Amino acid sequence: MRKLIIVLLAVVISISSNAAGIISVPVDATDNAKAGVEATIANVKASNMEAFLSLTPEKVKAMTGKKMTFAQKMALKMAQKKAKRAGGEIPKGLYIVLAIFGLAWIAMGVMDNWSGSTWIINLVLTFLFWLPGLIHALVVMKNYY
Repeated sequence: MRKLIIVLLAVVISISSNAAGIISVPVDATDNAKAGVEATIANVKASNMEAFLSLTPEKVKAMTGKKMTFAQKMALKMAQKKAKRAGGEIPKGLYIVLAIFGLAWIAMGVMDNWSGSTWIINLVLTFLFWLPGLIHALVVMKNYY
């Protein structure tokens, strides 16, 4: 009886160790997509931004002759969205809070890399009176988000 239990235990251990080698863990597509997004943005900065932002999966298929997978399409859209916001990275909620406190001109300056005149206009409107600066900040917000 003891030999039978030892043989059964050996068989169970053998089967479980072989089964462990058969099981494979799939690679998480989101990690690959995130890595692809970062690499794509680095390549885009050296090339034409408008062409990249107008790129669609159909155009990619026409150029390469291969259909994009769902993960590749999502990675392309994420890279395009991140490339649009390449200036500053201020969350929308923080932007609204800064606008309420009269500091939206700081957020506009950061988002535009302190170039352009929108942040200067907002600064002047905020100093004239708080309400025009708030209204201007909320109207201009559509340019950033």
